[in-house]
Amino acid sequence: MYKSNDIFQPLAWPSTLLMAAILAGCGGTSSSTGVAPVSPAAQVGSVCAGASCVSLGTAANYSILAKTGVSTVPSSVVTGNVGLSPAARGFLTGWSLISEPTDSGFSSAQVVGNLYAADNVGGTTSVSLTTAVGDMQTAYTAAAGKAGGSCPGVGNLGGLTIAPGVYNCANAVTIPTSVTLNGTATDVWVFQFAQGLTQAAATQVTLAGGALPQNVFWQVAGAVDIGTTALMQGVILSQTAINLQAGSTVNGRLLAQTAVTLSQSTVTP
Repeated sequence: MYKSNDIFQPLAWPSTLLMAAILAGCGGTSSSTGVAPVSPAAQVGSVCAGASCVSLGTAANYSILAKTGVSTVPSSVVTGNVGLSPAARGFLTGWSLISEPTDSGFSSAQVVGNLYAADNVGGTTSVSLTTAVGDMQTAYTAAAGKAGGSCPGVGNLGGLTIAPGVYNCANAVTIPTSVTLNGTATDVWVFQFAQGLTQAAATQVTLAGGALPQNVFWQVAGAVDIGTTALMQGVILSQTAINLQAGSTVNGRLLAQTAVTLSQSTVTP
């Protein structure tokens, strides 16, 4: 929701314009009106709270945040904001962007929220994105710096049930079959991967016992690849790229220091 000054214009305005402004101020969505908020200030979804969590700062204002590009093969479904910086709007590809008058952001039929790029000149968008990207990098460093235990399954997480904790893996990690994270709504998981993460097609990261996706952090130095129709849960903090293959779903956030690629994928924080 955003505030519209249009509703305070003189009543001599044509009734159609006045009604449109009232509807916008009362909850019209950006995808239907083509108008975006001035800046991505409102957080979307739930955020981990507690001493053992990894603080995302203002990066939590985005479901997807990247530095070099965010692309989609339509039609994907993203709930929440999409941010890109320092790359410009030309690297938001496949979204069929809908501009708004002040150039503070964009809407898209594939996004229940808004898209923002570093070259948006309206509002505080550019400054907000710079801060968020800095917070994303700080979160990555904080996650990597937590004292961790041994790597579950020596890097093969398939078939495991993993308790809350911090886990450090020096080798590449795979999820060839489904894995379960079992814990309560206040428990936290931090996975530290010095290389990449590959999740096989049609596999699931399952949360049991009340565990919540906002309390799961995947800190990955290498590339992340989520297979076709796979289900991933948690916040992915990648130093490189995140790739979602066709029909994959993420309950969480995608925060990449290079690019994020979606293919008819679903992302919900």
